[in-house]
Amino acid sequence: KGGGGVCILIHYLKSTLIFSSYYALFNTTAAVGRYILNSHLQCSEMIRDLHFITRPLSQDEETYPLAFIVTVHKDLELFVRMLRGIYMPQNVYCIHIDAKAPQEYKVAIRRLVECFHNVFLSSRSETVTYAGFSRLQADLNCMKDLVKSKINWRKVVNLCGQDFPVMSNLELVQYMQSKEWRDKNMTPGVKQPESMRYRTQSHYHENVVLNIAQRMLGQKKAPPPHNLQIYFGTAYYALTRAFVDFVLDSPKAQDLLEWSKDTFSPDEHYWVTLNHIKEAPGSHADGGWEGAIRAIKWGDQEGTKHDGCRGHYVRNICIFGLKDLPWIINRNDMFANKFESNSYPEALDCLEQWHRNKVLFALAYWLYFYKT
Repeated sequence: KGGGGVCILIHYLKSTLIFSSYYALFNTTAAVGRYILNSHLQCSEMIRDLHFITRPLSQDEETYPLAFIVTVHKDLELFVRMLRGIYMPQNVYCIHIDAKAPQEYKVAIRRLVECFHNVFLSSRSETVTYAGFSRLQADLNCMKDLVKSKINWRKVVNLCGQDFPVMSNLELVQYMQSKEWRDKNMTPGVKQPESMRYRTQSHYHENVVLNIAQRMLGQKKAPPPHNLQIYFGTAYYALTRAFVDFVLDSPKAQDLLEWSKDTFSPDEHYWVTLNHIKEAPGSHADGGWEGAIRAIKWGDQEGTKHDGCRGHYVRNICIFGLKDLPWIINRNDMFANKFESNSYPEALDCLEQWHRNKVLFALAYWLYFYKT
């Protein structure tokens, strides 16, 4: 029911035509790495063997290109499969690799990226720490690169390396052009609750050894610039191009950025705060938690927002198992977070097959009704 049944028989999906050769070649992360790093391999062979889509699948998608920011630091196999899931030749993709990632990982991603005209590495790489400003800076680095792109992208979406798509590219385009979101940014969040004010009232610094933002003892932070009301929300977004220009050029946005450098997890207040400024292009000044950005099972929402994690929790977020898939599919958010290719491989296998089948079914439908 609700699509979950398609994913129960893993042995079936591994024998299907679409990915049978992929599963035979790449049954481990190491195998993926060895394949990509094969110095004799041609890009045309890699694109074919990895089953990347090479042509726009509809006119709607071709005339509404999207930009993607993807920040990664581990799990090469998951990155390759996620990139394949979101890749379309009319879009543009900026990949930010954590500066502390292993060298072989960086080389493999660089090798893959070089095979596509519309995928590139961020011109500046940050050493990203958990809840630190560096995570926000990584997105900004990619934004500065994306505004220089020759591809006239309409909205930008940010992803991390443990996301996986739920909507197809066509569904993303249709959702972003819906009446509710056509000219709006999607940055779910609310006025900063009392329980979250510790994040912006004290000074924090990034401890690169412990890989976390730590609170500094002493004087409290000054109030935010321009008497801004601080909001709290998700670090994920879908932003208009005009809003990105505002982020990069507006003195108000730059002042908030400077003030946010020593806060805790600033990406969870920066975007949503700016999106509540009335003069910001595409702002949603009266918005709340609206927007189907992510399917996430938070540990403290078990029993209220979801029925429990069928995988396991890491930092209060569910690493999805196979039995979490009906919940993900029934929600039909843009993306789901988080996955690990080694912990619950069947969950990733299943969602990937379900997603690709949906993409190809939409193509077949379009060809039948609009080309005949």
